[in-house]
Amino acid sequence: MTNHSETTGPAANGDNGGRNNDGSGISDRVGFDAHGAEHQVTLRTPGELADALPYLLGYRPEDSIVLVALHDRGGRGRFGGRARLGIPANKDDWAAVARQLAHGLITGSERRGARPEQMVAYLCQEPAAGETGRQITERLAPLAALLRTECGRLDVPVIEALCISGGRYWSYCCPSQECCPVEGLPMGLPGTSVLAAAATYAGLQVRGTLRELRARLQPWETAAALEQEVALDTAGMALVPRMLELTSRAEVAEETVRLARRTMARFAEAAPVSGALQADLRDDELLGHQDAAELILGLQDRTTRDRAAEWMEAEEAGPALRLWRALARRCVGPYGEHAAAPLTLAGWVAWATGDEIEAREALAMALGADPGYLFARLLHQACNEGLDPESIRRCLRAEREGREARARAEIAQSADVDDVETTDELVRPNTPVPGRLATPPGYDGLMGAKPVPGKRNDTQSECPSRAADALPPCPPGSDRSLPGPPPATTARRRKRVRPGTRPDARPNTAEAESRQPCAEESRPRSRPARGTRPGAVRRTTGKDDVRRPQGTRPGGATEEEG
Repeated sequence: MTNHSETTGPAANGDNGGRNNDGSGISDRVGFDAHGAEHQVTLRTPGELADALPYLLGYRPEDSIVLVALHDRGGRGRFGGRARLGIPANKDDWAAVARQLAHGLITGSERRGARPEQMVAYLCQEPAAGETGRQITERLAPLAALLRTECGRLDVPVIEALCISGGRYWSYCCPSQECCPVEGLPMGLPGTSVLAAAATYAGLQVRGTLRELRARLQPWETAAALEQEVALDTAGMALVPRMLELTSRAEVAEETVRLARRTMARFAEAAPVSGALQADLRDDELLGHQDAAELILGLQDRTTRDRAAEWMEAEEAGPALRLWRALARRCVGPYGEHAAAPLTLAGWVAWATGDEIEAREALAMALGADPGYLFARLLHQACNEGLDPESIRRCLRAEREGREARARAEIAQSADVDDVETTDELVRPNTPVPGRLATPPGYDGLMGAKPVPGKRNDTQSECPSRAADALPPCPPGSDRSLPGPPPATTARRRKRVRPGTRPDARPNTAEAESRQPCAEESRPRSRPARGTRPGAVRRTTGKDDVRRPQGTRPGGATEEEG
């Protein structure tokens, strides 16, 4: 099993204070602030610390190692960052995991400006068939010792280490049989403690177990998984070649965005149901296999994924989060690595809407699907550091507004093309379009991922001069060229003789090289000019200009430029 750390930022809802004179264990004044000093609860025993764990994480951990940092505040402690890792099945990995967890939590707290003074460690694992909680406690004792050693090496002592299993708890730090017997002590029923009442009053909720939270994001393991895999194979044969072609890649992106919007609208119109399981089943029924396959494959393009990340606010956030969960569940069989994109989007929307618990879990699962997925790694780190997602929201808003402004400008240019009266009104090549943002070199994706050969950014033009974006199409029936050089730099005018009039006549190559291309030559031809021979031009240099009739043979006339 691959483990990924899950570290939270400083907690604003907890206090844990006191230390004994010998520097170990907890005192009779261990406080927990459910939400501010008015909701303070005093924790006095290891059992109350064990009961506090679900409220610290927001869910009940399973098969997990949890470290909780404590900060001294005037003789009392304050719960700080928390870190969680799955318990490795191989005992040879325990030392590395303990080192990673202790080092990650302590250095992360230091980066936030608050080095912890103490630690509380938890080992949570349910008994297997034929196993007891006491046996689990004895089997995990070396892991608890490694955690205490690694934290002590960094000068942060572990004042309490607890094992929670089968509804009972054991202390690794208390040698007394009177208060901590070998058969353990029973934990209170969920929601019956004073701490549970205070947390409920303060609005803190425990969202079931970690397994239940992950089940909403894990791939299907039902009979429908085979049908989804066939749909992914079929869609891959049709979409992947198009996504590898530069000209059709943008079309696939637009199709993916339109399909995602239609699916979100369908989700938003669906009747609400009670319960997470029923809600997920309803969404699965609303999303067909073929649509899911096309969306999953389309989101593998990073620019398309970044556009989808813009749906993180207002009425778009809820349906978007449901869609990303549903797509993550459809990444079945050999398509497990494809889940990195929808899982990252689910984690981002959850974080942007204030649900850090689901955000951290979804981002950790995205890294499990693809450890090198840069967007997930950066978001996971930012979420764990307790950063404000508003800076990323502002970036996405700016991207969206800029793209919409460019679209409006292109529509306006298309509408005004019939009003052009002179060639001076046409736009020169390489002229910046108002509102278009310059694309930095090497950009590929929202978070600056390394460019992938063969892929194109959605903000980059296929033509470096951006002539395709800057030039309006020639009006039907017109035969105009772009304006020539400015008067200050115009070369001396001379008579140009058409080839074929004299045996010694030669084309003016210098003038031909300096001529600007027609708009039809600078951009893909969306519509041919009616009645105009390709390549024909018209000069507008003065009143006495002579325009060669359209039917004149090339070698039968000369044109004077005065």
